[in-house]
Amino acid sequence: ESTFCLVVRGNRLGQPSLMDVLMAGCIPVVAADGYLLPFHEALDWTRAAVHIKEEHLSDVVEILKNYSTERIFNMRRQVQFYWQKYFKSLSDITLTTLQIINDRVFPFDATTYDEWNELPNLRAIKNPLFLPLRAPKSLGFTAVILTYDRIDSLFQVVRQVGKVPSLAKIIVVWNNQEVIPPPVNQWPNIGKPIKIIQTKYNRLSNRFFPYDEIETECILALDDDIVMLTPDEVEFGYEVWREHPDRLVGYPSRLHLWQNSSQSYSYESEWMNAISMVLTGAAFHHKHWTVWMQILNCVDANTELCVDANNELCVVPRKKFKCPECVKEMLSADTSHMVERSECINHFVQLYGSMPLKAIEFRADPVLYKDKLPGVLKKFNDLGTL
Repeated sequence: ESTFCLVVRGNRLGQPSLMDVLMAGCIPVVAADGYLLPFHEALDWTRAAVHIKEEHLSDVVEILKNYSTERIFNMRRQVQFYWQKYFKSLSDITLTTLQIINDRVFPFDATTYDEWNELPNLRAIKNPLFLPLRAPKSLGFTAVILTYDRIDSLFQVVRQVGKVPSLAKIIVVWNNQEVIPPPVNQWPNIGKPIKIIQTKYNRLSNRFFPYDEIETECILALDDDIVMLTPDEVEFGYEVWREHPDRLVGYPSRLHLWQNSSQSYSYESEWMNAISMVLTGAAFHHKHWTVWMQILNCVDANTELCVDANNELCVVPRKKFKCPECVKEMLSADTSHMVERSECINHFVQLYGSMPLKAIEFRADPVLYKDKLPGVLKKFNDLGTL
């Protein structure tokens, strides 16, 4: 029930009593010269404890009288925070120790002072787009394939993706409400789970729904006509995403350009070195993107027109992404397609108040990609063949 609790020199330098003090939510008053409090290189104990010299122990009451009510309140909150996060169990103590060791080994990615010591603001909005800049713990990716009635190309895509080593599961989003999916015995046997989800409405935004069946952090969004990707290209794309989990990593790219004549932006699909968009018809992204998709309001209103207008960069090596087997009835074959997508880009500029897209000249290539060496020396041989 005390506000302050003494931690004095003992057989084990006060460790047992310190844990009792923290567990009780009491402010420790440490009177042990030379005693370093646990995790002192990461935790700022001046926020949670009072340090006095042993020779001043007789003056402890007068010293503590100088602490204001507000400071005592903040220190007790800090004590409770330290206890709950770093000391309440052997598991927490072990994980804290390992985190400090990790920070020593990788100082460029070390936990910051504020992350160690600042109390979390429970009323703050947690934006899912603040993604980690390190590889996720869960291995593999879930392929989410959007389809309607192109069974032959769908099965071909399933077979190709099924050969990718890092594939964990395939989810087929069946957007045709008038036709039931093929029976299980007709689907390709790829040795990986295939889950078919029949939607209630025919919406392209169904591909971005956070389905419970998605257990990996990485999602590969695919159209049912992307039959030109090789397993090597998909596997390399996944490895690139693991190095950039906060980015959209894809294959077909687009560019926005400013037009002086119309004083507006245009959507360009010509093969250029610069890119500013990655199409979600073949792209890896973090599962948190499925939670955030404000873009869906525009997608549902304008069919496919805006589905790729707000995406990030980082493209793997396929400059010319051809689709020789795509049907002519697809939306992109419409002559008004480019005009409508340009309108969509300008719509986003109005929403953001500025142009959020940035053009870059960057692509990721595997090691020895262009070198004329025997295939046995290369990890990805079947890459960029079109």
